[in-house]
Amino acid sequence: MLRLLNIEFHKLKHNRASRVLSIIYFGLLTSIALIAAIKFDIGPIKFHLAEQGIFNFPYIWHFNTYVAAMFKFFLLLVIVSMMANEYSYKTLKQNLIDGLSKKEFILSKFYTVILFAGVSVLFVFLVSLILGFIYSDFNEFSIIFSDLEYLFAFFIKLIGFFSFGLFLGILIKRSAFAVAGMIVWSIIEGLVKLYFLWIFKDFKDGALVKANEAMQFFPLEAMSNLIKEPLSRLGAVKSVAKQIGENFVKDYSVQITDIFIVLIWTAIFIYLSYYLLKKRDL
Repeated sequence: MLRLLNIEFHKLKHNRASRVLSIIYFGLLTSIALIAAIKFDIGPIKFHLAEQGIFNFPYIWHFNTYVAAMFKFFLLLVIVSMMANEYSYKTLKQNLIDGLSKKEFILSKFYTVILFAGVSVLFVFLVSLILGFIYSDFNEFSIIFSDLEYLFAFFIKLIGFFSFGLFLGILIKRSAFAVAGMIVWSIIEGLVKLYFLWIFKDFKDGALVKANEAMQFFPLEAMSNLIKEPLSRLGAVKSVAKQIGENFVKDYSVQITDIFIVLIWTAIFIYLSYYLLKKRDL
């Protein structure tokens, strides 16, 4: 494993674009702390986002992993360009000539995906811990380290997403087209969801629920379901909703079913990547 990771690290180290994108990505993860600086002071209206409880333990684990997941696109670019460069610079062929098997080649990419996901989780954990100690109203040990399943869900989400990107990189061979493929697939899932909403329109209020149940098995939707939007959990949002006659009834927890679906898709993407590489003439 270490040998394979060392090979990938050597390639990334000499790729300027990958280095820049990685720095931007981890910089963005760290910049979550800047949310604490958001203030509005307009006459009698004074609003400080950090005072609304977004950095309270254990809510911070949910909020920060949800926000951090929005930045995963930058590492996706690293993953797909990593594969595109293998074809452009003939390093894939050279690695195979030097004795690396196709299975080891795919494993080296997958180990890199896991490493990126693991470092991302560590970054989010440390940033969240520091922000929580500064701003949280609750600092009891049992509260601080509850709801850590959101970090695990974040880890699984990144592995699934980057594995999808790895598969597209091998399938299409060009980074720009691979990213476009991911965007096209996202649009397809959106259109399918609209189709399901139309099919279930007679269920009235249950149409969205039925559509979500049908969509949960699609890869990007399954990844999205791992960490549900956290804003409607805030007390301030619930108070406003009550005043206008709305009442949020939602399960925000990480579901085992969603984790299982994403892991299955991850296995499928890695297997298909290996299958393509095995069958393709290099």
